[in-house]
Amino acid sequence: MSLSITMQKIVDYFWQELSWIQVGRASKWLVENIKVDAGYGFMPVGQLGNITLPDSQTIKIEVWDKSSLAPIEKAIYDSNSWLSPQNPGWYLLIKVPVLTSERRDQLKKQVSKMGEEIKARLRVSRQDEIKSIKKEFEEKVLSEDHKKSAEKETDEITKKFTDMVDHMIKLKHDEISSI
Repeated sequence: MSLSITMQKIVDYFWQELSWIQVGRASKWLVENIKVDAGYGFMPVGQLGNITLPDSQTIKIEVWDKSSLAPIEKAIYDSNSWLSPQNPGWYLLIKVPVLTSERRDQLKKQVSKMGEEIKARLRVSRQDEIKSIKKEFEEKVLSEDHKKSAEKETDEITKKFTDMVDHMIKLKHDEISSI
């Protein structure tokens, strides 16, 4: 697999992870993939009920099996998602809290940490590519000039994707600050 394709997959994964961080508004992504011990194995909330958004600040989870209501509620509390479900009977209501400045700072730190982890993955991919180039050079598959140009191209590709990650972090920070 080429380096660009590998790095694109890493960056796409990061973009998806960032989209799950919703700030100040309801989204089914906030609860959909929380794992619940449903008595017959762990399942995501999205497979145990219907998730709807009655308004921009509320998530409603209508369960298909009433016995899974309490485990879902517990899983949401245990998920460290800052969400507090209310259980009026056959469904759960979750009011998405308004962001405080403290919570904004925590989200920014979380985004920055995730970005650093992704950039570390990009560096590992770069190192693997450089090792591959050196191996081909030692096996006399590549000439010295081709080796240097391949290493330079590897560095350029890595910089391009690292800059992309930095841009995504900045966009998410701006979104967190503006809402």
